[in-house]
Amino acid sequence: MRNPIQWGLWLLTITAIAVFGYNVYLRETTPPQRSYNEFLNDLTQDNINTVHLHGQNLTGTDSAGRPFGTFVPDVAALTPLLVDHKVTITGEPVLPSESSEIFKILLPFVLILGGWLIFSKRSLSSAFSGGGKGSRFTPIKGDRVTFADVAGINEAKEELQEIVEFLKNPEKYSRLGGRIPKGVLLQGSPGTGKTLLAKAIAGEASVSFFSIGGSDFVEMFAGVGASRVRELFAEAKKSTPCLIFIDEIDAIGGRRSGGQSTGSNDEREQTLNALLVEMDGFASHETVIMIAATNRPDILDPALLRPGRFDRRITIPLPDVKGRLKILEVYARKIVTAPDLDLDTIARSIPGFSGAEIANLVNEAALNAARYDQEMVRAEDFELAKDKIIMGLERRSIVVSEQDRRVTAYHEAGHAIVGLMLDETDPLHKITIIPRGRAMGLTQQVSIDDRITYSREYLLNRISILMGGRAAESVVFGRLTTGASNDIEHATEIATRLVCEWGMSPTIGPIAYRRSGEGFLGDASQGKPHSEMIAQSIDTEIKQLIGGCYDQAIDLLKKHNRFLHEFAEALLLYETMDAEQVDIVYRHYLKERELERLLTENGGTHDQANNHQKTEVHP
Repeated sequence: MRNPIQWGLWLLTITAIAVFGYNVYLRETTPPQRSYNEFLNDLTQDNINTVHLHGQNLTGTDSAGRPFGTFVPDVAALTPLLVDHKVTITGEPVLPSESSEIFKILLPFVLILGGWLIFSKRSLSSAFSGGGKGSRFTPIKGDRVTFADVAGINEAKEELQEIVEFLKNPEKYSRLGGRIPKGVLLQGSPGTGKTLLAKAIAGEASVSFFSIGGSDFVEMFAGVGASRVRELFAEAKKSTPCLIFIDEIDAIGGRRSGGQSTGSNDEREQTLNALLVEMDGFASHETVIMIAATNRPDILDPALLRPGRFDRRITIPLPDVKGRLKILEVYARKIVTAPDLDLDTIARSIPGFSGAEIANLVNEAALNAARYDQEMVRAEDFELAKDKIIMGLERRSIVVSEQDRRVTAYHEAGHAIVGLMLDETDPLHKITIIPRGRAMGLTQQVSIDDRITYSREYLLNRISILMGGRAAESVVFGRLTTGASNDIEHATEIATRLVCEWGMSPTIGPIAYRRSGEGFLGDASQGKPHSEMIAQSIDTEIKQLIGGCYDQAIDLLKKHNRFLHEFAEALLLYETMDAEQVDIVYRHYLKERELERLLTENGGTHDQANNHQKTEVHP
């Protein structure tokens, strides 16, 4: 009965049998009841032989020897009658608390409560000890993952190749007096492949692999986390050489508090202390390497990151265009793709995608192809999947009034035209007025190259593009709507970081001021605090930056007013336009302007220009 569930079923069965047996005993030992009137009639007729008094409860036998029982309302008045009829009388004192009756009522509940307490104690003991003779920590067995399954992070793989070599041949390093790192911390944004990389290390080295999440150490019982840490390392030392992987280690490895702490913090700190002690307790002959993963290394305790524990910290970045292509090739091998599918084009169109997002893209493309009963996955399926992930699901069923469609078309045309007229911007990829997600329309720009740094001109142009939608509404309709709320939010964020973090404001200067909020690797904030006067200066500078960009967008749209109307009408007609279709409309507009300029220089008119212009727009 080592299984707790089996043990509990046995306990319930025994309790049920005991309660049933006790009820049978009471029924067999309790004599049949008579009314008090019947008893008095039998007494007056001398049919009662013996009686036994227990308080007001009376049991006895009649002249035929049959047992019976009854309740006596007045014992004092009954006693003389019993003596007169020569009945043998016996009795016993009554306990003040009637404890026997209470015991009869509570006995089943006592049995159940006792069994539950025993079972709970057994479960708690199992939680502390790891389940009796067995252990909750066993090496993972299954499909072997190698470095061939990991793509897009070549630098990290090269750094970890040394770990693999040590696990395969530890004598190669120990004979020269070298010491391999005890721990490796993999840090990076979610979905960059930290867990997959840890599995690949174990697969390449063909060693035991213990994997557990940081939250698995935390329980409601005090001391369980520290006990599990000790058990994990004890099992790992029995399986050397081996690899221990703790995912999301920030759940237990957070910075310890210096003052008063709550009970939950005390439990987490005990778990962390046990982890620190165990990492220091490796003997030289124990080939155990610990790998941990987190996307919040900034909150980890310094004692965990010192040399001798986590000696190496490897940052796993988002893949570049070559890395994205390699990852696409890995996942594309698992689906049936069209022969003319160009993965390089797809990789260039998804900057900023992590490995997990690329895997999701490939899966969504395959699901889309299956939805329409296709034999293979085509480029169109990847395009639809990309739009679904980036822009959200199309909501064609939503009822949109013609006026709202027109406002949305001019809003999105404003974004696109400002982006086309400015120099240092990302190229337009797609524009739509079909509601997607929470947006009524979207203008998507995709960078050709992976940007690492951004110039001040690029950032200001980005703000101008964001303000282009509201500027178009103001120029055409003379009123404002709530459709620009998300644009204003992003513009404010860029302007704030430009002033407070990147030091690009000529008024404020190259000083980083502290901002609220935290991000990956603590990028929100190590700046200096500031006074109210500086805060006012920062607010004024942000307002001037956004106001200047908004005025620039207004001027551009007024200058190209005819193009704004043509573009919006095309959007109303076709609803979605890609980069090639936008380019057709743009080249048509430029050709019209050039022809007008030539005719104007030669003394022509706008009507003559229209007569000479025969090109029609077919986006």
